[in-house]
Parts: sequence; C-alpha cells; structure tokens
Amino acid sequence: MTTMGPPAPILRIFDEATATAFHRDFLGFRIDWRHRFEADAPLDMQVSRGACVLHLSEHHGDCCPGAATRIAVDDVDALRAELSAKAYRHARPGIETMPWGTRDMSIRDPFGNRLVFTTAVSA
Repeated sequence: MTTMGPPAPILRIFDEATATAFHRDFLGFRIDWRHRFEADAPLDMQVSRGACVLHLSEHHGDCCPGAATRIAVDDVDALRAELSAKAYRHARPGIETMPWGTRDMSIRDPFGNRLVFTTAVSA
C-alpha cells in the first residue's frame, strides 16, 4: 500500500508583505521558497515550522479565502505565550477547551483564513 505524508493546505493570500509579516514574523514560520512565473504574476510561497507545511497562494483558482486548517502542536499554552510576547497588533489569540478533548487557539490571518492550533488534553 502507498504511504502518504501529511497534507500541505493551500491558503489564499493577497499581499506578499502582509503574508510574510503574519506567517514569518508573528507565527514564526520559515519561508522555504517563493515562486512567480513572471515578475508580475501571482505569488506561490511555502512556509514551514517544524513538520507543519503551508502553501500560500495569490492564484485565484487555487483556493478561496476563509479556509480553516487544524495544526497539532505539543503545547498550545507555550505557543500562545510565545505569540503574546510579540504583541502583534492584529491578533491576541486566546485558548479554548473544547468538548471533544482538545485545547484550541484559533487565529485568523489577514486574508480571512483560520488557523487552529490544537493540543490534545491528557486524560
């Protein structure tokens, strides 16, 4: 049987500088690569942090703004503390304990996409 790796969600973006400020400077992702077919063509960009990989795209047909993706983290409280220390003016995320046994921190990016960082609650 063929082995599959983790999915890499594609999220719609509209501005490279804004996406970089959010994903790299605030969330701490590394920019792996940027690609444009021509200088004035839409941007494709991959960002990663640990094993989490996201594709960001300015291409109209790739995806729609307003997507949501869940990202498992080992300690959502530590991530919240890290992000809160940056005092990012567009997001002050909180953590919510969910009835299905996770603690979730939901953050909307500047383009309306929702990233939900989640940690399973120990029984």
